[in-house]
Amino acid sequence: MQEKMERLKNLQGLDQELNAIRQKRQKLEEEQQVLNDEMARIQGMVDKLDGDIDVLKDERGKLNQALAQEQDNVKKAEGRLPGIKTQKEYVAVLKEIDTAKKMNKELLDSIQRKDAEIDVLVKDREEKDGELTALKEKAGSRGAEIDADMAEFNGAIEAKESERELLLGDLSTTVRKRYHMLLERRGGVAIVEARNETCLGCNMHLPPQLFNSLFSASEIQSCPHCNRLLYVVIQK
Repeated sequence: MQEKMERLKNLQGLDQELNAIRQKRQKLEEEQQVLNDEMARIQGMVDKLDGDIDVLKDERGKLNQALAQEQDNVKKAEGRLPGIKTQKEYVAVLKEIDTAKKMNKELLDSIQRKDAEIDVLVKDREEKDGELTALKEKAGSRGAEIDADMAEFNGAIEAKESERELLLGDLSTTVRKRYHMLLERRGGVAIVEARNETCLGCNMHLPPQLFNSLFSASEIQSCPHCNRLLYVVIQK
């Protein structure tokens, strides 16, 4: 009986170690995910800025085309002036030139505004691109450390799981199920010491007869209050 309880104690110790290692591994995975998410977020901002800049450049290109067309219209209209013979036609052409020149000014103003918008977005993009580069360097450096730690944790988990399987192999199916159920329901503590007629798992008093039976019982005993499996330390 003492040998079986010792095996269960060792099993619980292994499970607690495995849980601690898995928690450390999970923290590393979460840290890596945070870095990846932040890189993806900034990359998304860079991509959006690229798209916005492309849109503005396309709009500026169309404005430049319109400006070139209006400037050409002015030249053509001015070229017609020497050949005009009537005052009425002369006034009409002058009005046409004046309208085209106003349009040119409006187009130039629009182009300048587009250039200013583009400059702002380009600066934003350069700033975000710098952040992204720095973050990638950090992720690369920290990622190498995380990969090394993860490899160490995975190796430790594999070794301890193999040891765990050996311990489980010596236990009956009934005891295994009981152990795993308690492990899940009692926060990873299925086996506790009983001392001075008290369960150290829930700190409740044990019936004297039950406590005394732990020293010689041939079957596994459990706390009547928390159902954890009990063992006593026998002084030699």
